[in-house]
Amino acid sequence: MKIPFPAEESDPSLQQAEEALRDVLAHVPALRVEGINDVSAPDKWLPDLTIRVRFNDQPHLLICVLKPSGQPRYARGALLELRRHVARHPPDATPVFIAPYISPAVRQMCSAEHASYLDLQGNTRIAFGGVFIERIVADKPQAEQRELKSLFRPKSAQVLRAMLREPDRAWRVSDLADISGVSLGHVSNVRNGLLDREWARTSNDGLVLRAPAALLDAWRDSYSAPAGELLRFYTPLHGSALEDAARAALRAPDAAGHAAFASFSAAQWLAPYGRTGTHYFFADDDGLRALQAALKLAPVLKGENVNILLPKDPALLADTIEPAPGAICTSPVQTYLDLSIAGERGAEAADHLRQEKLPWSR
Repeated sequence: MKIPFPAEESDPSLQQAEEALRDVLAHVPALRVEGINDVSAPDKWLPDLTIRVRFNDQPHLLICVLKPSGQPRYARGALLELRRHVARHPPDATPVFIAPYISPAVRQMCSAEHASYLDLQGNTRIAFGGVFIERIVADKPQAEQRELKSLFRPKSAQVLRAMLREPDRAWRVSDLADISGVSLGHVSNVRNGLLDREWARTSNDGLVLRAPAALLDAWRDSYSAPAGELLRFYTPLHGSALEDAARAALRAPDAAGHAAFASFSAAQWLAPYGRTGTHYFFADDDGLRALQAALKLAPVLKGENVNILLPKDPALLADTIEPAPGAICTSPVQTYLDLSIAGERGAEAADHLRQEKLPWSR
């Protein structure tokens, strides 16, 4: 079943755009709105909205294009439209891109194209002649936050992890569905989300990541600890004795379950930065039992030196790497994400791992 990403709260209307523009322009005492024209029916040769204004007795024209989304793919198309519309008018015309929400990256895109912008959240930059209006709103709208979180939920994350393991590969939707174990419809939704944000592009061979570092940044900023049961234990083993026992349990040929070093413990094998007194693992039920026996674990309420997460998402235990025999670790991407939310020391270890093991993300 196809599960679409959440849409915008509602597509913006020309009336909303007009009211928002009027409100912004009203803050300039010497500026007067002389007339507004809108195009009720779509016409590729006409802008959606034009506003004639006068500032200090000088006439000016604001040429506006309104889009239902402010994502980079839509913004780039709008800026091309605006460039064409402005070319058909006198030099006293200013292009204005309008959308429900315009992200900081798209605001920079507008500035680079010498275009003004306005969104219905209150972010605004309108500049012409002696007029300069700028306002930045810190919060993202709920619809934008929900849509971004949808892109990083477990099923979607399976697709992203597959792509980030081979960031230069061109992917067919069917290949991504096979390797990630999710439906074709869900892969298509992820594809559209990546294309809308220009984190990926299409080629003759399939879908290719064009900005994997930006994708990883957004994932990190939205990331929270995986859902699951966190168990705390004490082990009398330390140092190499603990590591050897854990590796023997993880690589046992008759092991029925799955377990892996995680967080700081995985980073020690992938890109050592600094040791901690606590060891971290992901495991399923059988993997937990193997670790309990091998490490002589005793459950405790405090004073633990081993944390084991039983994740609800089994895909986390499939996304692993083995840098040394038996040292089964969460992947560099997963380890990076987990470290990024582990406090100041974790953030430092995450940055080090990113430099060492994720060169495409620098």
